[in-house]
Amino acid sequence: MPQAARLRALTPYAALLGAMVSLCIGTSFAKSLFPLVGAQGTSAYRVGFSALILLVVWRPWRTRWAGPDLRAVATYGAVMGAMNLCFYMSLRTIPMGLAIAIEFTGPLSLAMLHARKPSHFAWIGLAVVGLALLLPLGDASLNLDPAGVAFAAAAAVFWALYIVAGQRTGHLHGGQSVALGMTTAALVVAPFGIVAAGTKLMDPMVLGLGLVVAVVSSAIPYSLEMVAMRGISKRSFGVTLSLEPAVGALAGLLLLGEHLVPRQWLAIAFVIAASVGTALSDQAGRRQEAPLHD
Repeated sequence: MPQAARLRALTPYAALLGAMVSLCIGTSFAKSLFPLVGAQGTSAYRVGFSALILLVVWRPWRTRWAGPDLRAVATYGAVMGAMNLCFYMSLRTIPMGLAIAIEFTGPLSLAMLHARKPSHFAWIGLAVVGLALLLPLGDASLNLDPAGVAFAAAAAVFWALYIVAGQRTGHLHGGQSVALGMTTAALVVAPFGIVAAGTKLMDPMVLGLGLVVAVVSSAIPYSLEMVAMRGISKRSFGVTLSLEPAVGALAGLLLLGEHLVPRQWLAIAFVIAASVGTALSDQAGRRQEAPLHD
């Protein structure tokens, strides 16, 4: 394969990795806002500011949208908003790593539905083992808050639906689709934030923190994910996302000083191997498998 073609083939995976790194860093910062405006207020900041930024950058009103396309983007945005809100609600009462692992069962289930070859199941199995090793199987897992687990499970369902809804907008301009989708997400989430936090949302210092969270955890990663969705199959998108708990663990180590035990480092090695393996096998079978946006 020529060098230029190889770079084009790897671009979606680089975009997805960048999205995960940005998302995990932003989520680490977002938790600092919980004592100030709660999970609902933080989620409202995240999608609200992201929507404003993306609207200014992409100016989707310049495009003439067909009715079916607007409905597809609105569905994509509504699912995105619900996913964000449920995930942040889960972070109130269960550990972040566990919340991410539970949430990941959504795209992992989607990946399993599209697995065909034995090698596909092998990489998925390796990712599952890695995720299982990342779970806190000590005392922290014995008394999990049922509401927190339920919110994380709901986020998993919405995450899978987000991938499906995103593929239906694949024929549209990526930036403009994200801008309109994020605006819809803001309309879904904002009422919850306003009810929960009220006038606290207008505090200048908190507004500034909310803007940082929005840029790093939503505006950047969702735009990069739209790039990734155009060149990665459903199976590979789901399995490659198994890197996210590992990226989150590394972000915790570098930003929060959260040291990992050997079992967790082994888990990171497994999920990275699964992600690399699925990326390589995806390139080999690209002609036999439809891309995510088909």
